[in-house]
Amino acid sequence: MSRPGLAVGDGAALDRSGPAVARLYHRLLAAIFLIAWASLGVQVDVLIGSRGLLPVAPFLDAARSHGLGVLQFPTVFWLDASDRALNAGIWGGGALSAAALLGIRPRLCTGLATLLYLSYATAGRTFLSFQWDNLLLECGALAVVLPTDRPARWAHVLFRVLLFKLYWESGIAKWQSYLGDWQDGSAMTFYYETAPLPIWPAWYAHHLPVWWHHLESWATLGLELVVPLFAFGPRALKLVCFAALTGFQLVNLATANYGFFVYLALALHVFLLTDGDVGRLAGPLRRWRPEPPARAAPPAAAPWIRRMRAAAAAAVLTLGIGVSAVDALTAFAPTPRIWQRLVAPLQSLYEPWRLINTYHLFGHITQERVEPEFQVESDGSWRTVDLRHKPGDLRRAPDLVAPHQPRVDFQLWFYGLSFQHGMPEYVGTLLERLCHDPAAVQPLFAEPLPATPEAVRIAFWRYRFSPADEPAAWWVRDPVATTRPLSCASDAPA
Repeated sequence: MSRPGLAVGDGAALDRSGPAVARLYHRLLAAIFLIAWASLGVQVDVLIGSRGLLPVAPFLDAARSHGLGVLQFPTVFWLDASDRALNAGIWGGGALSAAALLGIRPRLCTGLATLLYLSYATAGRTFLSFQWDNLLLECGALAVVLPTDRPARWAHVLFRVLLFKLYWESGIAKWQSYLGDWQDGSAMTFYYETAPLPIWPAWYAHHLPVWWHHLESWATLGLELVVPLFAFGPRALKLVCFAALTGFQLVNLATANYGFFVYLALALHVFLLTDGDVGRLAGPLRRWRPEPPARAAPPAAAPWIRRMRAAAAAAVLTLGIGVSAVDALTAFAPTPRIWQRLVAPLQSLYEPWRLINTYHLFGHITQERVEPEFQVESDGSWRTVDLRHKPGDLRRAPDLVAPHQPRVDFQLWFYGLSFQHGMPEYVGTLLERLCHDPAAVQPLFAEPLPATPEAVRIAFWRYRFSPADEPAAWWVRDPVATTRPLSCASDAPA
């Protein structure tokens, strides 16, 4: 009897990463795209809408006035940047992802969803500048060249190269940390406490012994610098790589909110499996659904088609690996200035499209967390208005919000670390909205905002996890600074 999803006589293919792996990956990627669209959809108005924090229409108008266009800022919103268009695009991206999830032309639908997501990544600027936004775009671009009905070893190699890049480049960034915190083992003594949006289990992880945190730090270097090399080894090493990196990501999943990043990394891990592995993992599901008929092997392609496929594969491999190598050398190696002058024109051509990227997650670990707290004056007294997912009330447990990513909450973590160097545009706009249009930013806050505040300001606090013997609160904090009050009688923020 033939196995589901494989043609008769195709048993040798079970030992390779082939069509079954590709079909599984397409479904996983489509589900992640659907999550990304849903997450963006509930906040797109407050992020880049006409009453948002970084409205896209005036940004594109300013770019147009400087002679810039789609090559510098690739987005469909050059045609229409209205709130209606922004929301329609979300529904369109969701529909494309749902179709791919159902197996309807997954390569075409994923390619279109990727281009549409690029439009939002460009329009969103600061709010869609995360490395996992880039990773989603790169995964989507590669999915276009990943067939589901035939083996395509070169395409699977490209995905393993991407998996390798994600981990190994992040490992190199940690090794090169100017703090030396990964090499001396101190990084993980701070990580759980200072992660942008921790989950409540991070409190318990933070209070593990210091020797354990040192071991975690060194183990992370091994996981990112050594284990990814196994992705290019024999099947046994690939399975070791799969198990080790999957366990690593599950710890991330349990202790911090990183949007859809962990799910996207886990999806890449399927390229460490074979079609036979996928069949065995899917075995329990067959008890709950009818066994599908065996897929017939596709007819053999004509010789000229095979030659064109081989040429296209060679071109895509050369481009993907070549550009990745150039970016990695530029980012991590001490390249001479002449190298930088030579590659800069090339990078200016492809960087706006964000389809081939460099990754450097957690190159060094922040050793303190400074949280901005928004305060409004109403009826002559100041009161705090907490964002939904930031540390605020000391007795409120850090919540689980992933795979949704509250992008303003996340970005404000960066602002707290560098508030002495000035106020980002979106923070100034947020203060102005709190004064003059609180309804526009109400979705960001956990409690109702006053309709007519007298003034607004930001207080900065240094947060730490509470001691292990103090169960009454999750956090303790000390004041750091407070901005000059902004009178709501004025027309613009200070």
